[in-house]
Amino acid sequence: MRALRFPASALNPRVTPVSALEPAMRSLEFASCYVYAPCGACAVSARSRSLCALIKAAAPPLVPIYARCVMRQAFLMPVLAEFFRAIDVLIPIPASEPSRPNRDYLPDRLAAAFVAEGLASSAWRGLLRIRAVAKSGTAAPGRRPTVLAHYDSMSVVPGSDLPCDARVLLIDDVVTKGRTLLAAAMRLHEAFPQAHITAFALLRTLGFKDHLEGLLEPCVGRIGWRAGDAHRNP
Repeated sequence: MRALRFPASALNPRVTPVSALEPAMRSLEFASCYVYAPCGACAVSARSRSLCALIKAAAPPLVPIYARCVMRQAFLMPVLAEFFRAIDVLIPIPASEPSRPNRDYLPDRLAAAFVAEGLASSAWRGLLRIRAVAKSGTAAPGRRPTVLAHYDSMSVVPGSDLPCDARVLLIDDVVTKGRTLLAAAMRLHEAFPQAHITAFALLRTLGFKDHLEGLLEPCVGRIGWRAGDAHRNP
């Protein structure tokens, strides 16, 4: 991978908060494979909640299985194959607490498993959490961290092994509204304005869906910035 000089704007963590400006990056393409219905009443919805718990537990033996399933779906679905085409580097979303070792966190393990499957040549761990935020999965409605809170809690560190025009794929475990992914993309775009940034979450939440046909429902969609918040479609 090319070794280029890290942009000077990324060397100083004291950047202008996004709350003081309109973000330059207002839309993020994303993909996911599994679905989760937290309020669904059917048997498949109950299974989806068990799957979400397994994913959150980040059991090491299961992570390569998740990665192989995603790559198999990419082989079967042209839209996913195009989405994953020519990715240079994977960047795992950091844990919500700076003190938590990222190596025990599913995004980091999933990124390593994807590298092993040949999705990208490397994973770069230069996106850091510099202050803790509440976990979205356990926070009460209305108390979940905003895009701005996530953005202000993250920082990009110098990394000479990341090309400034790289095709970057952010890796997360679960996407709900997409606030964490969009905030991370905004932070990376600030440091690497020429990079092509997309995102992948293993599981996406279907908060208002009562009935699921199955757990595997791959999609490619978009997370957008509107009225100061993230909006995911689908």
